[in-house]
Formats: sequence, structure tokens, C-alpha cells
Amino acid sequence: MPKSAARKKSASSPTPLNCTVGLPHVPPLYGMKNPHKFLPYSHAESRLAKSRNYWICTVRPDGRPHSIPVWGFWIDGALYFGTARSTRKARNLAHNPALSVHLESGDDVIILEGSAVEVDLSDKPIFKKLDAASRSKYKMPLMVVPQSVLYSLRPRVILAWTEKNFPTNATRWQFT
Repeated sequence: MPKSAARKKSASSPTPLNCTVGLPHVPPLYGMKNPHKFLPYSHAESRLAKSRNYWICTVRPDGRPHSIPVWGFWIDGALYFGTARSTRKARNLAHNPALSVHLESGDDVIILEGSAVEVDLSDKPIFKKLDAASRSKYKMPLMVVPQSVLYSLRPRVILAWTEKNFPTNATRWQFT
């Protein structure tokens, strides 16, 4: 991504300092070119925080994709979600932490790309944040049992666009 990529600031949720904003990497036939009206970072943050379900895509050891919805929380620039250690998604992430996540809408698209990191269950401050988020969002405490595993995904890339204004507002945030 060129260092001269534009940055769009928002009073409520400015673009993070470790991030450049630009066009998604797509073939020219999509017609994306500057001048371009990038979505504000607050749009992505709001959609990520409010979403009830997140579709995660992991990679099986034989290379086949595996997609499944999970509940989760967007907190402090990361997506947190959990599962049982014996699930296909957890076994896939143990083998290859590469992960893509998208929200349910194809009309107001948010896609995350990055690597999942296991969260230390004894980390009391993050556990308190996640428990409070679960109680608020899902009306239940954070469910952690001995076979649970929690993950966090700090995206390397976030892609976003709205169907109504595509390709004019297609946006790529690249994190360093």
C-alpha cells in the first residue's frame, strides 16, 4: 500500500495510527480509482461492535476451508470469540491460526483478515471486559469451562463497502 494513502478521520472513532487507508486490491474491472470516498473507520467499528454473529473461516489441515458462525465481541480493536478446544474450528486454529471473519450482511460488508491468538483465561482484566460484554450483548455471563478456548483476532486488514455505494466507498484498512 502506498505510504501516501489517504486517511479519513472521524471524531468518534479515528483511524488508528498504525493503519493506512486505501483501496482494496481488486482487478481494474471493478472501477476503483481515486478520488475515492473512503468509509470512516467508525463505520467498521460500529458494525463490528453491534453484530451478534460473526462468520469465521479457518483452514483444515488438508487445506479445505471451514466456515461457521460464532458469537463474539469487538473490544479495543480486536475481535474475541470462544469455543470448545475439541471443535473443528479450534483444531484448525491450532494447526493454522490464519483466519478471516465477516459479518452477515452482503449489503454492508465488513471483512477481517489476520491470525487468531489464544487468550490466557487467567488474564483477569480481559476476562472481566469479555464477561461484561457478554452480559450486555447476549444477556448471559461469559461461558468458560475447562475445555474452553478463547481467541482474539487483531486484524491485519479490514475491508468494507456498502452495496448501495460500491465501488465508490470500498475501503481497505491495512494495519502494521
